[in-house]
Amino acid sequence: MAESDDGQEKTEEPTPKKKQDARDDGKVITSKEMFVFASIGGAILILMGAGLFGPSLVHAWGGFFRFGSAETLDTLLASRLLEGTKYVGLISLAIGLPLLVVTLAMQAAMGGLIFSSKNMEFKFDKFNIPKGVAKMVSTKALVELGKALLKVFLLGGLAGSILWQWLPTLDTTAFMTVGGSLSTLSQVTYRVLSALALGLAVIGAVDLFWQAFSMNKTLKMTKQEIKDESKQTEGSPEIKGAIRRRQMEAAQQGAARRKALDDVPDATAIITNPKHFSVALRYVPGETVAPVVLALGEGSMAFQIRERAAEHNVRILQAPPLARAIYFTSQIGGEIHPGLYSAVATILAYIYQLDQGGVADAPDIDLPTDFRFDENGMNAA
Repeated sequence: MAESDDGQEKTEEPTPKKKQDARDDGKVITSKEMFVFASIGGAILILMGAGLFGPSLVHAWGGFFRFGSAETLDTLLASRLLEGTKYVGLISLAIGLPLLVVTLAMQAAMGGLIFSSKNMEFKFDKFNIPKGVAKMVSTKALVELGKALLKVFLLGGLAGSILWQWLPTLDTTAFMTVGGSLSTLSQVTYRVLSALALGLAVIGAVDLFWQAFSMNKTLKMTKQEIKDESKQTEGSPEIKGAIRRRQMEAAQQGAARRKALDDVPDATAIITNPKHFSVALRYVPGETVAPVVLALGEGSMAFQIRERAAEHNVRILQAPPLARAIYFTSQIGGEIHPGLYSAVATILAYIYQLDQGGVADAPDIDLPTDFRFDENGMNAA
């Protein structure tokens, strides 16, 4: 059983992410034997197609060697050479392009077509002699040796048996016409290639199974690797738990603030930072020891507090620094922080004067340094 660097056994199947990472690195299932099988199969198809165009091609090729009179020999040599080169190029394309398409299609069927620049990087470990020697006696090397022996005996036996059957006919090709000998050679070649394709299909299937098995074994993971991958993709369980707790707290806090809107009509005053925060305070001498926060909110919730207060004629006073200080240091249903007693007392006294019909300028609120917050809750200190 394979082991990781930390000694743990790799017993777990590779995850989809592990497989995708390997694919991004250019590691896909592939088989050289299947490529050879695809090439032989393509050659058979080309040979079958050549049977349709072969006579005309042979006739055209033979025309290159008819030069006519000696006076035009120099001119004909150059033109025939150029024309022959063109034919060779076209024939090469007619053979090479189909074989290229067949090879790419075979790779696409096995493991897909990808391009990875990592496979082009220079690897210094290729010059590691001890590692290279170890590879020569590895399981992979033994499998490659077995495949080579199988190819020699199986393919050699198949090709030899076909040729042995056709030896009597091949002996007579010297006495046949050019067309007859070409037809005989074409048939023999077709049969030999068909037998080789059949043998390579067997070898390729075995090799493809081995490559898939080896790839899966290489990509296997330890239990710890799966846990680490899960943390990377989905986050640490501790972090996810903390996020869930915060989400639950935020949901509970939001519900509590919405419920607290019903208490706004009982407030003594609403202190606001007009664009962001609103705080509803209640203070009744003899009933409460210190001012109590009935409701608080920011954004749309702050607007709802002001709207509800306006509906019930609750006094609204703009004091942005104090509104922020109460918002960031208080809880619904709790008393304000003792450090804000003096500032809130000044505000309540001002509101009392207004309620009694008096006229007074809005007081200056002096807050301790520790209670000076910006709109994001950052303390100025």
